Amino acid sequence: MIEACGVHRTFGGVSVLRGVDLAVRAGELVTLSGPSGSGKTALLSLLCGFDLPDRGSVLPGPASWSACAVLPQSLGLASELTLEENVALPLRLAGREVAGVTELLAELGIGHLAARFPAQVSFGQQQRAALARAVIARPAALLADEPTAHLDAVSAVAAVGLLRRAADEGAAVLIATHHDAVHEAADRVLVLADGQVS
Repeated sequence: MIEACGVHRTFGGVSVLRGVDLAVRAGELVTLSGPSGSGKTALLSLLCGFDLPDRGSVLPGPASWSACAVLPQSLGLASELTLEENVALPLRLAGREVAGVTELLAELGIGHLAARFPAQVSFGQQQRAALARAVIARPAALLADEPTAHLDAVSAVAAVGLLRRAADEGAAVLIATHHDAVHEAADRVLVLADGQVS
C-alpha cells in the first residue's frame, strides 16, 4: 500500500501540504491531479522517502522502500550506463536474473536504442527507458511524476498501458499527471488543492 496520514510539509514558510490523507491499495492505479505548484511532486517525494514530512506518516516507509519504484520528473537515469543497462539495474541490485529488458524496451518503441547512452537519445526516449526501469522488477509500490509529459500520443498510450498492467499485476500505483489519458486509465482520480487531497 501507498499511504499518507495527516502529512504536513512547509517550504520557506509556505505550507504546501496541510494534513494530506490518501491510500492506494495493491492492484490499484490512482492518479493525482492539481494545478502546477499545488504540491504533487512534494507529496510523491515524501511517499517514496526522498523527503520527510514535518508532521504525519507515510508508507511504504523505510522497511519496504526496496519494494518501491520511483519515476521522478528528473528521470534519474545513470549517464554512464546504456538504456538497456539502466533498465536492468534494479534487477542486478536485487541479485535477480536479468530478464525481460529487451522485450520491455521494444514494447515502448525504443528497443533499437538499447545500446545508446541517455545523452544520445531524446528526453522522451529517456522517459520511456526510466519507465521501463521502474516496472522491470515488478515493485509492490510504484510512484510516477508526470510519466507521459514528454511523450507523443502513441508513446503515451504504450506508457499508460504499462502502468495499468503494473497495477493489474498487483502493484499499488500512484501517478501525478495532467494527462487525461492517464486519468482515464485510473481506478480513482484524486485532486490536490490548497494543501489537501480530495
